Amino acid sequence: MTLRETGLQIFRAALRAGDAGPLVTRALGSVDLSRHRRVLVVGAGKASGAMARALEGVLGDRISDGLVVVKDGYTAPTRRIKLVEAGHPIPDERGLSAASEILTLAGSAGADDLVIVLISGGGSALTPCPAPPITLREKQALTRLFLAAASTINELNAVRKHCSLFKGGRLAQAASPAPVLALILSDVIGDPLDVIASGPTAPDQTTYSEALAILDRFGLRAKAPRAVVEHLERGARGGIPETPKADNPLFRNVQNIVIGNNSLVVQAAVREAEGLGFHTHVLTRSLRGEARETAKEFVRLAQEIRRSGKPAAPPACLIAGGETTVTVKGKGRGGRCQEFALAAALAIQGMEDVLVLAAGTDGTDGPTDAAGAVADGNAITRAQRRNLDAQASLEANDSYRFFSGLGDLVKTGPTNTNLLDLYLLLVGPLPSR
Repeated sequence: MTLRETGLQIFRAALRAGDAGPLVTRALGSVDLSRHRRVLVVGAGKASGAMARALEGVLGDRISDGLVVVKDGYTAPTRRIKLVEAGHPIPDERGLSAASEILTLAGSAGADDLVIVLISGGGSALTPCPAPPITLREKQALTRLFLAAASTINELNAVRKHCSLFKGGRLAQAASPAPVLALILSDVIGDPLDVIASGPTAPDQTTYSEALAILDRFGLRAKAPRAVVEHLERGARGGIPETPKADNPLFRNVQNIVIGNNSLVVQAAVREAEGLGFHTHVLTRSLRGEARETAKEFVRLAQEIRRSGKPAAPPACLIAGGETTVTVKGKGRGGRCQEFALAAALAIQGMEDVLVLAAGTDGTDGPTDAAGAVADGNAITRAQRRNLDAQASLEANDSYRFFSGLGDLVKTGPTNTNLLDLYLLLVGPLPSR
């Protein structure tokens, strides 16, 4: 195999470890349904369709009713649970309607019913339920502002929770007094329950005042829709009830279980790389920061590996998990993983037997159909032959077009999981087997 094929094989092995189906099946092994009259299933997220299918495989006709909202193209065959598609990353009318239906279904549950909630990354955008007088259009505008501002998901979701009737524990509040079991795939560093999909079943640790402070941090208070700002300001003054906190009695009847996180895919990548003969080293499971700057630091280790054999001797595979951000200034197309790979390509130009792979485990990177990209020491030379300017593409945030021209996009389609991003640095030559 080539170094490129090897990197892709390691990535595919990591994806298999994060498949939602087996994770859901395993989590349900000890759930006792005998004392529940009805089992209702709701949820949202990129992997929640696969989770719903797996749940039906275990519970079958024991499920009375269900509704799960997924990103376009992420449906799965189900019988008892209705799956609907909605817009992501920009919310749309379909998501608004689905969120309302989910709240109604959860609200119909009684104390002797069980509400199972399937949560995965992407659930925030897929379930817009703006608090009046905020409109969907204003929620869309707010989302666009944050997507261009290089905010973390923690910051974006803190604001989302305080503009919503669904997020920040409010779905669990709607289901009360019914017991709630939430099965969660984490796409957030550290697995904070109140951040994953904006924590619809978790106590919220943020406040209206903090949401306002986040707007100010990015200079967005003057740019955000006026209805949003006024709503947050009113909440900060105490004119609107806060999101449910940890001391709220409703959470005594709520069980939140993280059934999968980034550690699963990182460890699977380690096993596959070691099986292929690489010396492996896990750099971090919390890689973050501006994509292009983080990439430069990441690939500097290639030179250190060649010089000193540290942190791993060649053939080496360095592995990281996490999620970077992009400050969008250009008008191109791409995502954080593709931008990471493009900056890496510039940094490793001319280096033989070095490859970087950066890809999202959900199969989508930004508003594109690619999970990410691969780059090697020859990428810039090959690009020049095709009249592709790497530096200009980076400045225009146009990494998708650049890697499409090279045939170096990583495309997986829906992956049935969503467990943050995976970053690989391979330093050869390839192991002899």
